[in-house]
Amino acid sequence: MFHQRFKILAITIIGAALSLPVVASADGEVNLYSARQENLIKPLLDDFTRDTGISVRLLTGRANELLQRLQLEGRNSPADVLITVDAGNLHQAKEAGVLSAIESDVLIERIPENFRDVDGQWFGLSLRARPIMYHKDKVDPTELSTYEALTDPKWRGRICIRSSSNVYNQSIVAAMIASEGSEAASQWAQGLVANLARPPQGGDRDQIRAAAAGVCDVAIANTYYIGGMLAGDDATQREAAEQLGVFFPNQEDRGTHVNISGAGVTAHAPNRENAIRLIEYLTGEEAQRWYAEANQEYPVRPDVPASDILRSFGDFKADSLNLSLLGEHNAEAVRIMDRAGWR
Repeated sequence: MFHQRFKILAITIIGAALSLPVVASADGEVNLYSARQENLIKPLLDDFTRDTGISVRLLTGRANELLQRLQLEGRNSPADVLITVDAGNLHQAKEAGVLSAIESDVLIERIPENFRDVDGQWFGLSLRARPIMYHKDKVDPTELSTYEALTDPKWRGRICIRSSSNVYNQSIVAAMIASEGSEAASQWAQGLVANLARPPQGGDRDQIRAAAAGVCDVAIANTYYIGGMLAGDDATQREAAEQLGVFFPNQEDRGTHVNISGAGVTAHAPNRENAIRLIEYLTGEEAQRWYAEANQEYPVRPDVPASDILRSFGDFKADSLNLSLLGEHNAEAVRIMDRAGWR
């Protein structure tokens, strides 16, 4: 049965590949597989082409689909660069052998050590925090302190968070394993599940909307989602986001959980030099400013300011944990979440 399913998957992906334009290796191009939506990356790629003369062939898809595609294509893959979200996904790509080490003094100088792979196989491009968001009319922020405090019985039936299948949540549990140990992470997951207002459903924006609608009083979500809702043209989403405040937990100890989108050069990149040039470009000051203003993500570079909306949330201490550890503890995090009944 497994082999049959794998065969079907292979046929599906290869068939999709045949529908794409033929990609040839050339000095003037670079081929990018991106788990980020086209509108969140294409303007930067156009700027890169304008400034360097190197054309970019872009293929977008879900993170797991792109990883499977790279594995199936093997040495025949046209991909030069993989961009994906969350350090957990980047770690999976590294473990699958589809990335290669990058030698770049530029990237090492620009990207803080905890936001890049210890072996140089991936580098962060943008940063997001995963704080507590609270309904301003129902929660006094002085009631809030840490992620761990959300397990207190006073929060019973008051918390919204998305499914355990989401890698963002897997990574927050993995971070807790790395910092506090498996037992503490297990107790936290069990306590959080006991305090949920509803079974996990939807994405981060859905958690924010649920809190605004009174389904719950607090939600855990990534900052760029509420930032995007506040900056967007959708009045309904903007009004929902305006009802919530942003609280950065664990400021007296390890700091608020953060994660990245990141990029790596593929193991069999036909245009390796151009691939490194593209990643370096995406960490340049102009590109980092674009991430901040257009995507409402924190620049991964500490010398580039965040957007006005993100700055309005206030300064915060971020967890300094090396994000490579999120991938290393991912499997254990999933087991802990399953045992806690986090669905």
